[in-house]
Amino acid sequence: MKTTLSSVLLAVYLSFGGALLERAVAQEAGSQYNVLFIISDDLTATALSCYGNPRCQTPNIDALAARGTRFTRAYCQGTYCGPSRASFMSGYYPHATGVLGYNSPRPKIGDRATWPQHFKNNGYYTARVSKLFHMGVPGGIEVGFGIKDHLGSNGSDDPASWTERFNCPGPEWKAPGDIELLEGNPDGKKAPKGGNNFIVVEADGGDEVHSDGLAAKKAVELIEAHKDEPFWLGVGFVRPHVPFVAPRSYFPPFLPYSNIELPEKIAGDRVDTPRAGINYKTSENMKMDIRRQKKAVGGYLASVAFMDAQVGKVMDALDRAGLREKTIVIFTSDHGYHLGEHDFWAKVSLREESAAVPLIICVPNQAPGVCNSLVELLDLYPTVADLCGLKVPQRLQGKNIKSMLSNPEATVRESAFSVAPMRKGFLLRENKWAYIQYGEDAANGIELYDMDLDPKQYNNLAGDPAHTELIDGFKAKMKLKMTQIRTNDLPTFKKQKKRKKQSKP
Repeated sequence: MKTTLSSVLLAVYLSFGGALLERAVAQEAGSQYNVLFIISDDLTATALSCYGNPRCQTPNIDALAARGTRFTRAYCQGTYCGPSRASFMSGYYPHATGVLGYNSPRPKIGDRATWPQHFKNNGYYTARVSKLFHMGVPGGIEVGFGIKDHLGSNGSDDPASWTERFNCPGPEWKAPGDIELLEGNPDGKKAPKGGNNFIVVEADGGDEVHSDGLAAKKAVELIEAHKDEPFWLGVGFVRPHVPFVAPRSYFPPFLPYSNIELPEKIAGDRVDTPRAGINYKTSENMKMDIRRQKKAVGGYLASVAFMDAQVGKVMDALDRAGLREKTIVIFTSDHGYHLGEHDFWAKVSLREESAAVPLIICVPNQAPGVCNSLVELLDLYPTVADLCGLKVPQRLQGKNIKSMLSNPEATVRESAFSVAPMRKGFLLRENKWAYIQYGEDAANGIELYDMDLDPKQYNNLAGDPAHTELIDGFKAKMKLKMTQIRTNDLPTFKKQKKRKKQSKP
């Protein structure tokens, strides 16, 4: 029996589905880029010099912004790690999957491909270095904590997404150096401890003592090892998440701490804020006086500077491998962070500092620009798939923002949506208005800010009768948005358990 070339090709196609053909089409079109996804943890855009911070210099992230598209109105879909990461990695809003805490989206999405898995299914080498899906920090990455699977706890990671995965445990708050517990320690008598506590460590030793230094080292190795094949490489840096630990060499620009400027404090600032809108960490409940507040900001910014240096190492490796013009580079954070605005600290809040994120996308041969239109992290999956010539699954809830990269004046969204499940909070951010409600029926309070006249959100207009009609309109929009989010292709858990295991795009 003779075997013809066409029959062989048909057999290959039937064996591997459309993946190889899709990859070949992308190669023919010259658009089969690598993807380098770099994500920081708990990073507010206002800490970066390319977003206007006058004190914290971030030259490596600035260099990305200078050759890519820098988005000034990018928003996370969940204002803490778990729901945010599960959302943009799976392609669904938190209330679509029900992942409102720190779980993996896999039980909810079944056999549907995550963002990196979609690339893996289309012939890419995919790897995770450190934190991409949720992973406890500091607990989950401490040396000696939960040793299993690749030298550490994998947290809520999704094994199906990766060809390989690597964890980077470090000493965290136990690093040798000068350490101070700032939170809940007004008399200075408490010893430092782990957990989600504000601790500053001016650490002895170099970069590779710490998790992010090790992550950069591993990313550099992987770029060199896989430079001759298409790859989707996710590099998760854990700084500036607490503890604020960095090698001592990164602290001098922020010393003495007494020179650190804090956000303006307005008398009666929170009088018009619903109880649910008061963040879980405040200057008062953390018992941080002005000295400790300034040191917290200084420690945070030193951690940002350290993280930026690691970004530079990864980008240098990409250049040495000759891959700058073959790789889409994305830099972002899982959510923002408060540094004393309204005397709020940390994440969870739906105010601008916590819900907004830095976002820079660099596409080869694409002119740089600044885009002031609204986007969501959820938009990354469909956009990058399209840029790489892959099929964009219709089920994804994000929007394709590719047009905004060639035309920064373009608009794809009229609003951005985010949630704070811990507070049952919901945000609709439009160009002029930021609308926040607590409870799906808004029973626990409302906040409304005119972002043109009040960009720092000091004056809640929800109690003003002049805005009653506007608020009613936002309530209707929110109800519609929740209906749209819950109208999806995800089966119930029981039905999902019975589904035949078969990879979908």
